[in-house]
Amino acid sequence: MQGTPPSDEQLRVMPWWLVLVGLLLAAALGWWVLDWLLGEADRAAQPDTRATLRIDAIRTGLTVVAGTGGGLALLLAARRQWISERAQRHQEAVAAHDQVHRERVQAHAESVAEAGQRHQEQQATAAEHDAAERRLTELYTRAVELLGNDNAAVRLGGLHALERLGQDNPAQRTTIVAVLCAYLRMTPPDDDARETEVRRTAQRVLTRHLRADGDGWWPGVALDLTGARLDGFDASGCTLVDADLTGAVCVGVTRLTGATVRGRLSLRATFDELLLDDLTGNGEVVLDGARTARTSLDGADLGGALSCRGATFGRVTFRGTTFHRPATFDAARVEDSATFRDAVFLGGLSMEHTVFGGYAGFRRARFADMALFRWTEFGGDTWFEGSRFEGAANFGRARFDGPVSFDGATFARTPLVDQARAVAGAPHVWPEGVSPQRLDDWLLLTDR
Repeated sequence: MQGTPPSDEQLRVMPWWLVLVGLLLAAALGWWVLDWLLGEADRAAQPDTRATLRIDAIRTGLTVVAGTGGGLALLLAARRQWISERAQRHQEAVAAHDQVHRERVQAHAESVAEAGQRHQEQQATAAEHDAAERRLTELYTRAVELLGNDNAAVRLGGLHALERLGQDNPAQRTTIVAVLCAYLRMTPPDDDARETEVRRTAQRVLTRHLRADGDGWWPGVALDLTGARLDGFDASGCTLVDADLTGAVCVGVTRLTGATVRGRLSLRATFDELLLDDLTGNGEVVLDGARTARTSLDGADLGGALSCRGATFGRVTFRGTTFHRPATFDAARVEDSATFRDAVFLGGLSMEHTVFGGYAGFRRARFADMALFRWTEFGGDTWFEGSRFEGAANFGRARFDGPVSFDGATFARTPLVDQARAVAGAPHVWPEGVSPQRLDDWLLLTDR
């Protein structure tokens, strides 16, 4: 708060002659009064009376002079008091102004000191950050150098150094995961057991931090394993965000059981055995062009679409799987058997031009939307017993090379089977509305 500066008005000094003039005026007034009263007293007829009146006139004149002088003295005393009060107010104003000035000087000094302190703290923070960054860069560089060493044991040390670096520095996790994925994408030497162990360790380092079950979880990390060679890759229980295994070669058992899919999971790779049981999440799962000897997706709850266009399966099972979005198996090939027992297709199913080399089982499956089996080839036993078709079902130009049973199946509308064929020598149970006609060794199915 700023104070009002004192007035610069100069106090005027009373000149000495002004006091003399006042005294002369008082004396003149007293003389005039005395003269006037004496003149009045001289008019008295009696001498005694005249003498008394003259004495009274003198006394009155002196009283007037004394009163006038006292009045002047009071005026001078009042002026002296006014000057004293004004001087005191001036001193107080000067003191207040000085106090405000001192406070402003103190505030400015404190502000300068605080700014200097902040500047020092910023410099210290910047220096500390630079030192931390240099140390982090050194550790990262050293870990990468270890990972590129010819000695397998040293490479293992490099993996653990990178893992520890990522655990302590969340901002570096994306880079570290990219380095590990790049290492797995590199072509390994043939028949090197030590390198196989290093690569398995790299896989475990990745998957260990993709499980949302503790402080070791690295959220939001994406895996780019395109063209990688994986050995016994185990991502069970992991949260997979935009994981890409396109073109990868996965030997042994690849486990994604109980995993949660976010974004897009691309499995367009080659697998010895692929286990996706109890898979959940709202991400899209893509198996287009994949090749796998055995695939299991039992009990999965897929919130995103499933695409298996052109995939080649040996044996595949989808027992109790729920498909919330469309599932596509167009041009896929199952060389052994396929089981969809108790599966639920809420978003539609397309199996056009799909080839089943052996058993195809859809017992108690539920098709809540359109189910397309046009040009599908069923090479073995085909069972739709107890299935429910709540939308349109189309088997146009499908071919059944083995027994077919729709026993207990229900249809919301009559299925379309135009130009579908079934081998004549096998027992079949057709849905109501389907009329088979014998044509040499085949039964030609037509819609009624």
